[in-house]
Amino acid sequence: MNASDGQDRLYDLHAAICKTFASPWRLRIVEALGEREQTVSYLVARLGIPKSNVSQHLAIMREKGMVEYRRAGGRIFYRLSNPKILQACRLMREVLLEQLERAGQLSQMQRQQANQGQESVEP
Repeated sequence: MNASDGQDRLYDLHAAICKTFASPWRLRIVEALGEREQTVSYLVARLGIPKSNVSQHLAIMREKGMVEYRRAGGRIFYRLSNPKILQACRLMREVLLEQLERAGQLSQMQRQQANQGQESVEP
C-alpha cells in the first residue's frame, strides 16, 4: 500500500463521517452530548422526536464511532467518543454563520447600490 492509497482511504473515511453529519437531528444530538453524557430519554425530551428516531440516529453515530455508551442499571448513557467532534461541528457552524453574515452584508450593499442607481435615474 502506497501513501496515496492511505490518503484515499482517509478521504473515504472522512466523507463517511461527513455523511453522518448530514442530518440536522444528529447535529442536535452532538450538541446535546457536548454538554455531558445523556440518556435516550433525555435526548427524546430535548429534541422532541420519538424514541425510535433518536435510537436510529444514535445507532448510526455509534456505527461510525462518533458516540459511545455505558450501561448503568437499566439506563444507557451516551457520550461523544471524542470532544473534537463537538469542536468540529461548532467550527463548521461558525463558518456558516460568517457566510450568512457576509451574504447579508452583500445583500444590503446590493440594495444600497440599486437605490443609488434609481436615484440617479429619477428626474
